[in-house]
Amino acid sequence: MAVDLRSMEKPKAIHVVYAKWCPHCVPTTVEPLKKRADELGVPCFLHDIDTDEVKVADELVEKHGNWTPDYVIPQVFLEHGDGRIELVLTGNPGGVALTRSSVEELLTNGPLAKSRA
Repeated sequence: MAVDLRSMEKPKAIHVVYAKWCPHCVPTTVEPLKKRADELGVPCFLHDIDTDEVKVADELVEKHGNWTPDYVIPQVFLEHGDGRIELVLTGNPGGVALTRSSVEELLTNGPLAKSRA
């Protein structure tokens, strides 16, 4: 089986679509993603849906994420050096603990695992 080396590359940037009031977002997703971005030496762009960033957030989600007019947050995207944008996480409306588990999985076994990034 061939390994897709593109999925193992360090991202150019991490983008998080979130809201400050959302417990799935802050601190559950935003804080660990900012920390991992620092570890990788890449920017972590935060797109708060309750600010002027909503236009960027909506565009990211509509083009690359799980879009509905009232979409689920957080949504986390990796921006790659070749311009690709990849959705790697969507919050779980079943509860904050489930979103926390998804974030931990992303950081330990997913594309942002230290052994891959």
